[in-house]
Amino acid sequence: MMKQKGIRQMKMGLSVFGTTYAMGLHPQSDRPAIRPKELMDQAQEAGLSGVEFPLNLLELENVEEVAQYAETKGQFITVAAGGYTPDKLADAIEAAVQLGAKTVRTVVGGANFGGDRRRLTGQWQAFLQEVLDGLRASVSLAERAGVCLAVENHQDLASEELLWLCETIDSPHFGINLDAGNPLATAEEPIDFAKRVAPYLKNVHLKDYWIYLSKEGYRLVRCPLGQGVIDFPALFDLLHEKCPEMTFSIELGALEARNTRVLAEDYWTDYPPRSAAQLAQVLQLVRCHAKPPADWRTPYEKGEPVKAIIAYEEGQLATSLAYIVPLFRKYESKINRA
Repeated sequence: MMKQKGIRQMKMGLSVFGTTYAMGLHPQSDRPAIRPKELMDQAQEAGLSGVEFPLNLLELENVEEVAQYAETKGQFITVAAGGYTPDKLADAIEAAVQLGAKTVRTVVGGANFGGDRRRLTGQWQAFLQEVLDGLRASVSLAERAGVCLAVENHQDLASEELLWLCETIDSPHFGINLDAGNPLATAEEPIDFAKRVAPYLKNVHLKDYWIYLSKEGYRLVRCPLGQGVIDFPALFDLLHEKCPEMTFSIELGALEARNTRVLAEDYWTDYPPRSAAQLAQVLQLVRCHAKPPADWRTPYEKGEPVKAIIAYEEGQLATSLAYIVPLFRKYESKINRA
């Protein structure tokens, strides 16, 4: 097994999520699934220094060879998993050890996308306690393995709940995977959210959204990095100061828009108490950035051919790289000079 390698500076990599058609991971894609070494090559060609992928990409692989390839290329690996109990996470933690990965990212679910908790109305607090109990046991595995377990704000958990989990579990091997765009789905301003959770961050997903108003709130529609509502210079300023050894992955949004129903009364059922000032903050951002009414649907939502969806994904990724890589280089330079 490879020994864990520390991250000595901010590093940015590429996630397979957000380009699932182009990378052959979507069931309807006509391409073969990308292999881990191919993903690393693609990341390196784009000027990136890491990758993030789920365990199913390892099914046909010699894990030791993948780990050695990453080491040769100077690429970090983040393992993408799901669930919160040891039976769901043990294999991912073991794979992280074998790969020399620093972090296992996971999602707990519970809510539907767009921060919709209605299906667990009256049961949300019991669900959170179940998540806490499962994560405590899973973190024990991560501690013994010497890796970090990071729970994502996957349009389900609000910042208050993520902080509660971190403070209660209280382990250096447990923290948060920040998705830069997803705070909008729990009615939180993204940079304020990042400030709140910064002490517990282990990994970051770089994502951006266009906003279109809906009858009950607003829709989050995927877009290239730098074209939506996320203030990436402010985010990098914050993380350069608070988390100078952070790993990042470019992860474009899903192919389906997320309707965040903040104007519906039942949206707020089981949410932590929020002040009027907090709601005003996010609604001000929405008001300032909302795009004019238009057909917001992606090629996937329009039922366009696979070829068109792949071109759409690849085009958005290329545009994102052209924006984010030069911006990120400025912060790498600052750290290197420090």
